[in-house]
Amino acid sequence: MIFHETRLGGAWLIDLEKRVDERGFFARTWCREEFAAHGLATEFVQANVSFNEAAGTLRGLHYQRPPHWEAKLIQCVRGAIYDVIVDLRPDSPTYASWLGIELSATTRQMLYVPQGFAHGFQTLQPDTEVTYLMSTPYVPGSSCGIRFDDPALAIAWPLPITRISEGDRAWPTLQEQEGNFLARPRIVSSRG
Repeated sequence: MIFHETRLGGAWLIDLEKRVDERGFFARTWCREEFAAHGLATEFVQANVSFNEAAGTLRGLHYQRPPHWEAKLIQCVRGAIYDVIVDLRPDSPTYASWLGIELSATTRQMLYVPQGFAHGFQTLQPDTEVTYLMSTPYVPGSSCGIRFDDPALAIAWPLPITRISEGDRAWPTLQEQEGNFLARPRIVSSRG
């Protein structure tokens, strides 16, 4: 794997290091030692898949309140998405900043999202499938989100929104819930 740090500290774009031959290629998508060497979470407790029929479908921006912050490793395995993360760490120099990256089955890149971030995506193609690993299990009373169209964030979603859940449409703005982020994230890493 080839790790590229993004402008939001702790978030990494990961390229597969392909071993190509006449059959196709082989690549590693997860290695505890390589993640530990970069100071990333090395324990994942849950794997999820999201299938979306229509292009323009929006999911997010989701997070879990402290102490249940979660790190995620996201990969689009079919179709393409515009993946967005928002830094919610109050002590971070990039607090309330967002980053959008296109992930697709063609590029096979992955995005590592550290604890203390909200995450969401918009599908760019029909029949898009996304997989992700989670460092923390889902805790129902802890789940929360930020409005996808929060004017303070001004996220530039690439397509008109064709589908979105009522729950995602109803999330409060970042300013309306800043008290949710006061607890420091519990960092899960084997690096000292």
